[in-house]
Amino acid sequence: MRSRKYVYYCLTIPALLLMAAFIALPLGNSVRLSFYKWNGYSQHMRWVGLNNFIKIASDQYFLRTVGNTLIYGIGSTILQNVTGLMAALFLNKRFAGRNSVRVILYMPIMISGFIMGQILYYFVQYDGGVFNEILQMFGGQNVYWMGTGLSATAIITLVNSWQYMGISMLIYLAGLQNIPVMYREAARLDGAGVWKEFTNVTLPLLIPAITTAVILNLIGGLKLYDVIVSMSNGGPNRASMSLSFYISVLYFNDAKAGYSSALGIVTFLIIMVLSWGTSAWLHKKEVEY
Repeated sequence: MRSRKYVYYCLTIPALLLMAAFIALPLGNSVRLSFYKWNGYSQHMRWVGLNNFIKIASDQYFLRTVGNTLIYGIGSTILQNVTGLMAALFLNKRFAGRNSVRVILYMPIMISGFIMGQILYYFVQYDGGVFNEILQMFGGQNVYWMGTGLSATAIITLVNSWQYMGISMLIYLAGLQNIPVMYREAARLDGAGVWKEFTNVTLPLLIPAITTAVILNLIGGLKLYDVIVSMSNGGPNRASMSLSFYISVLYFNDAKAGYSSALGIVTFLIIMVLSWGTSAWLHKKEVEY
């Protein structure tokens, strides 16, 4: 038994080394850089202590960017889980072409977020966009669909939700198929209708699947970057930036590598607190069966 455990421990070493190389070391280096004033390419770095973190409180873009990030994260999570659960409930039934529908709904995930954003930007762009061309056909005027930060943020959230809805759908399909049939049959024998069977039997037993889907969607939405680059590039006037996008702008455009690292640490803490808090709350809702 001891030799077997030793072999198991040895098998974890490559994974631990990869985690150290690609997660622990970059995170540690980011923490180190956050205490310096550095432009990202010069060999001279100046120690500023906590000054970078203090500057975040007075940053004119910070609160707006945090608000956008919460919209991307929470908004995408709600939309992806609601539509994913609805699709899973529909596809859990037997009908002709069910597997084809599953593939079609999952296919957008196979396209990168940047490419998907580029494709759908042609639908909402002002000149020659598909939606504006349709409006012109009926005598309407062109609409600047992404003319404000709020509208751009809403459209990007919708695009991200539609593209990654398939992940939630697969998780919920697996959860539905793991629910014992006897519980549903018992509910029907007791006279429960479709809605009561769903709310009192199906939904409580789906909490583990809901927890997995919500945490994955929440973290993905809070880290959203590629769709923003391709659809709005953070505009207009940096009004649709997420925290991840803002970190990139600070580092590569504004040459504020130290401040960018400090904002990255704050972003990491925000995502960690929200994901852990949500996970803990959902785990309390789980029931045994």
